[in-house]
Amino acid sequence: MADNQTGQERTEEATPKKRSDAREKGNVPRSRELTTAMLLFTAVIGFYLSSDWFFSELAVLLKGGFSLSRGQIFDPTYTYHATVNAGLTGLSALTPLLVLLTIVAALAPIAVGGWSFDPSASSVKLNRLDPIAGLKKVFGARGFIEMFKALAKFALILGFALIALYGQFDHVSRIGLMDTDTALADAGVIVMQIFTISALATLLIAAIDVPFQIWDNGRKLRMTRQEVKDETKQQEGSPEMRGRIRNLQQELANRRMMEEVPNADVVVTNPSHYAVALRFDPETMSAPRVIAKGADQVALRIRDLAVLSNVTILSAPPLARSIYHTTKLNREIPAGLYVAAAQVLAYVFQLKRKERPAAVSFDDLPIPTELQY
Repeated sequence: MADNQTGQERTEEATPKKRSDAREKGNVPRSRELTTAMLLFTAVIGFYLSSDWFFSELAVLLKGGFSLSRGQIFDPTYTYHATVNAGLTGLSALTPLLVLLTIVAALAPIAVGGWSFDPSASSVKLNRLDPIAGLKKVFGARGFIEMFKALAKFALILGFALIALYGQFDHVSRIGLMDTDTALADAGVIVMQIFTISALATLLIAAIDVPFQIWDNGRKLRMTRQEVKDETKQQEGSPEMRGRIRNLQQELANRRMMEEVPNADVVVTNPSHYAVALRFDPETMSAPRVIAKGADQVALRIRDLAVLSNVTILSAPPLARSIYHTTKLNREIPAGLYVAAAQVLAYVFQLKRKERPAAVSFDDLPIPTELQY
């Protein structure tokens, strides 16, 4: 199926957004055949459950209607009241079943496609009143397909009903020789059997129609590759916009990181290419944590902030490179760097206590081979 505007084939499955938009518009798979089958089976079950009471009421109604005296027949008042009473009796007999069928008719459509309500579907659309468009639908290709489907369904149901009736033919021919109660009971059994078998035919039709409706709805929602690309671009923005968003996010992350530099215990440098700010609180941390790190211009900015905040800056190239490449922001350093970091922090804590630490070379710290960069 090609797109009329671009000429591209609709080869791509509908995206979740396309399906969601279609659902909001009420465009979901629906099976009328399943609804019909559910209604018929509900009627069958309802009749089976209430058959004794229903047919007893029907017998009373028929007896009353066929046992009138001559005076009652020609009495307009009696005829009126008898008709009203007969209607009320029939309605009371059918009311439970009608209520049940109404509930099923309301719930059955959502068995395929789920619940979906589109207020615009109930709005008045004048183009639907166009007789020319209506005739095109009736006599068009889809109209003939629908007519063929209707005839096929009618033939299938009629065939099932005739088969059921043929099996009861001898029984039907003897009903006229029975008394009223027996005839009504037998007729009810025969009608229920034919009705049940006919309902089975609708179930067979529904079993074919439900998968077809699901497939057909998915086929109609298919998209061209260009539509998928346009939707992705609309949701995520153009590459330029995505790049700008990433830059803004990175800028905000750097700003938050720089705000943590004054809280560092030491800034370890390369000395110029890398800078890593470490913080260690023995009471709350099991190992030193990286609260800021950067290379080149970011490293220079970290060092400047450390100077402004009176944070100790130490040149320890091997340690700075290892921490920069192995440890993410706001994470503790690897266990292999504990000894080297401990030497640096011990020196810093001695400076904070205004002690005179022994001279230490931080160019030759114990860095494991696998953590060297």
